[in-house]
Amino acid sequence: MSFEILIQIFLFGIALSMDAFAVSIVDSLVYTNIDKKKGLTIAFMFGLMQALMPLLGYWLVEGISQIVGSAGGKQAGEIMALVVTWISFAALLIIGGKMLIEGILNMKKPPEEKILKLYSFKEVFIMSIATAIDALAVGVSFHAGISTTSTIWLHVVIIMVCTFVISLLGVFLGSFFEKLLKGKYDVSSIIAGVILIVLAVWIVLSHYL
Repeated sequence: MSFEILIQIFLFGIALSMDAFAVSIVDSLVYTNIDKKKGLTIAFMFGLMQALMPLLGYWLVEGISQIVGSAGGKQAGEIMALVVTWISFAALLIIGGKMLIEGILNMKKPPEEKILKLYSFKEVFIMSIATAIDALAVGVSFHAGISTTSTIWLHVVIIMVCTFVISLLGVFLGSFFEKLLKGKYDVSSIIAGVILIVLAVWIVLSHYL
């Protein structure tokens, strides 16, 4: 494996982690009971999913290529990239819309009736998949050129480490912003919802641009 390919994989890892970075900021901004363990869990889940999705995409194309040939594998990869883009869009739009509505409704309530949003592993799990699912297409590109069966594991480990570190940075950054808001959790929820909605739209636009 050449040094140029390793640099390319690191760049892939950084690029793929940008969605996870944005959502990790959202998580630590909106959840009111984030601690070190929960922060590490968020970063780990984003890193894990960003590693699993390219691996899954690679093996799906490999399997289809073995059955119907490389042309069929390439076509299946293109269809898969389109489908997962819209799945990711829908998931982030739903979660972001929910956060936005909750924040707006909370603003209208007196302080003693405001509902604080607590950490939810289920929600983090869904968001980690939603932000990583477009990385299936990266697995397709790996199959087309820069990876082999013997090197794909090294590539996904590099992606996982990059995403984990950058997501952890996002968690710390979100916590910093949350402190600046001084407990205005309704505002935090609105900001988080808007970020997720914008990210959902961006994922679709980036697929077609």
